Amino acid sequence: MEHITQLRRLGLFDAKVPRYTSYPPATKFSNDVTGAVFREWVETIPEGSSISVYVHVPFCRRLCWFCACRTQGTRSDEPVRAYVETLKQEVANLKAILPAGVRIARLHWGGGTPTLMQPAQMRALSAALVDAMPLAEGAEFSVEIDPNEIDEPRLDALAAAGMNRASIGVQDFDEDIQKTIGRIQGYEVTRDTVEALRAHGIRSLNADILYGLPHQNQSRIAESVQMLLSLSPDRVALYGYAHVPWMAKRQSMIPTEALPSPEERLHLFHTARRLFLWDGYEEIGIDHFARPTDSMAVAARTGHLRRNFQGYTDDTCDVLIGLGASAISRFPQGYAQNASGTAQYQASVREGEMATGRGHVFKGEDTWRGRMIEMLLCTFAIETAPLVDEFGVTRARLLEMYREAERAFPGMVAITSEGFEITEEGRPLARMIARAFDGYEMRAEGHSAAF
Repeated sequence: MEHITQLRRLGLFDAKVPRYTSYPPATKFSNDVTGAVFREWVETIPEGSSISVYVHVPFCRRLCWFCACRTQGTRSDEPVRAYVETLKQEVANLKAILPAGVRIARLHWGGGTPTLMQPAQMRALSAALVDAMPLAEGAEFSVEIDPNEIDEPRLDALAAAGMNRASIGVQDFDEDIQKTIGRIQGYEVTRDTVEALRAHGIRSLNADILYGLPHQNQSRIAESVQMLLSLSPDRVALYGYAHVPWMAKRQSMIPTEALPSPEERLHLFHTARRLFLWDGYEEIGIDHFARPTDSMAVAARTGHLRRNFQGYTDDTCDVLIGLGASAISRFPQGYAQNASGTAQYQASVREGEMATGRGHVFKGEDTWRGRMIEMLLCTFAIETAPLVDEFGVTRARLLEMYREAERAFPGMVAITSEGFEITEEGRPLARMIARAFDGYEMRAEGHSAAF
């Protein structure tokens, strides 16, 4: 109880802060990054490089009320067909400016629901991608799978294209909670999908589950976690539900009075966390768990864990190119985001232009502050020496920042001989502590609860 009181006093249950899947956060993007800038950045990729590619498919057969992603519902396959044709054109536009020998080390299809595509569309999109950028040896190809929108022909097409990792959103298995959040997905259909994936040779499985959902309590989340554990996923993301109806209008369908209190959210997280740890998973950063043999767990142990728009990753490529409406690319020079509206995105691509709508050019202290925040959220610690060696920031400047954070979060952080760390008790405050190293002014609007 004393710990909860201290967390409350430090503002954990009231604060809204960025998730820091980028630095600066996407709320700081501007119109300064245009299609011409994106083209210039692509052309500076070294020949023969291995890069990451993200493909965004924004369509869903139905819109889940809890979701705040950029998606749109469709009953017809026609919008998906037209969109896939636009994606293929975007790939062709990209191919025309790519330096020679660029290969894909990481490929991820996300959404939305990429499994809304028909088998022929999947094969055509995959062929276009590989024609522009062949898969590197040992490449990882992951796809977000909706158990309600998958069948044998589509699994056959994905497996033939080289998919070797799959990601399934579970959210919660409780029927009452599923009805309240507009996501009906029973355990049986999820289990059958997992078995079908493994029958197609997919040995690496990710799963997402949420805490903080309406009507959720400790017994309900414990039961859902145990059901998920019976499927033996290799890694799990335990995300906090972000209730932001002013940004995602569909969330207004969810009764606010049914949501757990901030303190209850913390207890829900720890209930689920204990079950994952008891089952042998290793804790990764603030909200992920992985089997010890999973590549993400290995990356965490060896210091190669990173954080990007998909959360935690062991991807260390310098370049990530995002394809599709609202997709974000990352370069050593900064971020570039495609137009968010599907119509605007498609119009740009069909005219042979880059679809970039906004972004951010790294400047000033962006790179080293971003690396500090990434270190904190990956390992709960900042190492001074690499920052000094790589970015030239002085030890005195870093020590000053450490001391400011120590004053702001007494007892929750510590200055060490190697740098700075968050204590075990302070880990729920990780995103708030990361905010202390953010050089930008921030308004609470547009950000989610700190826990």
